[in-house]
Order: sequence, then C-alpha cells, then structure tokens
Amino acid sequence: MGNWLVSVVLRTLFHPAPASQLTEEERSLFDRIYEEGCARPDRTIQYELSTPKYKFLAYLAQTRGVILHGSNNTEIEQFEPRRQTLFNNQLVTAVFGTKDPIWSIFYAVFRRAALIGNFRNGAVSAGSGGKAFHFYSLTKATMQNDPWTNGVVYILQNDQFKSSGGVGGVYFDEWTNEQPIEPIARLPVGPNDFPFLDKVGTHLASESVGRTWLLYKIRSWR
Repeated sequence: MGNWLVSVVLRTLFHPAPASQLTEEERSLFDRIYEEGCARPDRTIQYELSTPKYKFLAYLAQTRGVILHGSNNTEIEQFEPRRQTLFNNQLVTAVFGTKDPIWSIFYAVFRRAALIGNFRNGAVSAGSGGKAFHFYSLTKATMQNDPWTNGVVYILQNDQFKSSGGVGGVYFDEWTNEQPIEPIARLPVGPNDFPFLDKVGTHLASESVGRTWLLYKIRSWR
C-alpha cells in the first residue's frame, strides 16, 4: 500500500497532530529554557511560556534529536529496561520512548492506577517522518475512574535507542533502548497540556483492536 493511501486511511480513522509552527523568538526561548533546565541540579525545566508544551517538546525532538518518555512517576533518576511488548506484541526488555511530544504527554498524564480493562493509543504515520496521526481510547469504566493526573515528560539521549519500525505501511513512533539510561532533563506536565484530552474515545475491553480503530473517531468527537 502506498504512503499516500496509508495517509488517507490514517486521516480517516484518527486525528492529525496539530500544527507546530514557531516564531524565531519562540525558538530562541526554547533553546534558553532547555539549556537552563539541563544545567539545574534537579534537571527540571521551568516552563512559563504561553506556547503549548507539545510545541516545545516537538522542537527538542527535531533540533536536539532527543527521545521522550512520559510517566506519572515524577522522581525517576534512572530508567531500567523492563519486559514489555512492542506495538506488534513482540516481547522485549527495554526502556521505551518516542519522538512524538503528544504521545509522551499522554503517558505522563494518564493515571495508570485508574485503568480498568485495557487502553489503546498510538502516534502513527505513513512511513518514518510522515505526518503523525493520533488515537486514544479508554474503557468507559476507566473514564469514570478519574484517569488524569500530573506527570513528567523525561528527555533522554537517543544514542542507544532504535526504532520499532512499522507494519503494513504504518509506522509507529516507538523507540527502545536495552540499556539503563539517566534523563538529561524533565518537564512537568498536566492534563491540560495534552491537546487530545477532549478527543479520548471509549471502547469495550472485549472488542477487537480493529473495531476500536474503526469507531475511534466517531466515539471521540465531543
């Protein structure tokens, strides 16, 4: 299937990532607050700009080549490889991350302790470097269980990360590293920093992933 056709399918099923245009002033401010955050003893970025945080993280991924990891745990000093599954259900022992800022924010603000059943989500594109499309779906029981919280997006060096790739022309922005790694900086985020907060769908835990995908966009409109 050609990339153009895959893009049409993804656009039909999922929500496209919002535009991330920046001014020169924003770029300069991003560089400054990032470098200041990396230099702080706690490596916490002090972000007080009105520009959405996903734009800041997208800029770092593009210009600094970093990997992002969102978590409810705000005190991680070192990431250790853990047994987990890739998008294709292949088991690996690794540290997971992404270059997609919105996907990383979701994992930072979705309260995993609230999960009932399962959850389905992703940042996908038609080939590496293509426009990203997003889907986020929780069970109804999870949605009723106060599923949002504050968290942190950790910024990691990408030297040892490798892409998980894709299947059928669909590329998943998922990266893995089989070695322990320390974050170089951290950015606190909250639910309002997640731009698809009002586009989270609901599904039955027992339904197929394919059905969730097919119905996601209809279910996620508010």
